[in-house]
Amino acid sequence: MPETLSPRALNRALLARQLLLRRSKVTPLEAVRHLCGLQAQAPWPPYYGLWSRLHGFRPEQLGRLLLDRQVVRIAVMRGTVHLVTAEDCLWLRPCVQRLFDRDVATNASYAKALAPLDLQAVAQRARAVLAGEPLTPSALGKALAVHWPDTPPAALAHAARGLLPLVQVPPRAVWGRSGRTALTTAEDWLGRALDRTASLDDLVVRYLAAFGPASVADVQAWSGLTRLGEVVERLRPRLRVFRTEQGREVFDLPEAPRPDPATPAPPRFIAEFDNLLLGHADRSRVLSEDARKRVFHAPNGVLPGTVLVDGMVGGVWRIHRSPGAARLEIEPFRRISTKDREALESAGARLVRFAAGEDARDIRFVPVA
Repeated sequence: MPETLSPRALNRALLARQLLLRRSKVTPLEAVRHLCGLQAQAPWPPYYGLWSRLHGFRPEQLGRLLLDRQVVRIAVMRGTVHLVTAEDCLWLRPCVQRLFDRDVATNASYAKALAPLDLQAVAQRARAVLAGEPLTPSALGKALAVHWPDTPPAALAHAARGLLPLVQVPPRAVWGRSGRTALTTAEDWLGRALDRTASLDDLVVRYLAAFGPASVADVQAWSGLTRLGEVVERLRPRLRVFRTEQGREVFDLPEAPRPDPATPAPPRFIAEFDNLLLGHADRSRVLSEDARKRVFHAPNGVLPGTVLVDGMVGGVWRIHRSPGAARLEIEPFRRISTKDREALESAGARLVRFAAGEDARDIRFVPVA
């Protein structure tokens, strides 16, 4: 009979994999690889995500990795933009390409306009256009519309983003700089071909290293892919099998860390859109039902920065800026102990200095309703 893991055991295992039980001394590049990427549809959350996880992380370290083409921003898991290593980009995108093929065929806004087209021809033309220089989505759509004048440029740009592995090039998302979204192919940017030899087995193993123990439904929620049960069954002889208290099978790598559930978990500030909250179908290992409703019902679909207290989401945080000043606002969902409040104040002071430098001024707790 498989061993049963309590919710707290699952929580501590996840925090250990996510480098959140204690700050790690690995390099930013090693951390991005271990985490199998950081969600990055907004430019700055990966910087905060690494700050929360690494000793002495400085934003210029990640900015340099982007400029040196060691990490890239590309749509992969769940069809969303992630920051991944160059090596992972080249195999992850082929592994999840069927997500994008399905979207091109079914997207509510664009599928009807794209249906009559030879999509291979669109992809080839887009690749040729982008070989000259990176283009914004708008400019790419207009360039393609020269050849398909009866198709809206936005639909053509959407098709290109789905059919080709397009990376967002710097200076976008380089700390301290600004830049519009400009796209080119991963092959052109990295000077290497896609790696089509990797399998879904590799995808599942990398996921478990960063998010396990986890169920088939969990890996499907993280990746956006379906029918991964057969992959996990193929891997079963290589995996440890556990059960949750609800009787659900969860799988893990045999040598992966599973700390004692009594291991202390210090308060942590978690970035907006962090995969800690998005990497499972069952998010109860870090989110109570009340916290889930508060976090995932934020306006405009934004997943806010969150605060972990004893390993669980216990509030949200945001930084308010004004000329010459910045204030960190922490909104707890419930009353927290004096010890945890002091720990958040100490970590929060470092966070606001990281974010705003000399503009850093103060920290404010929103009273619990």
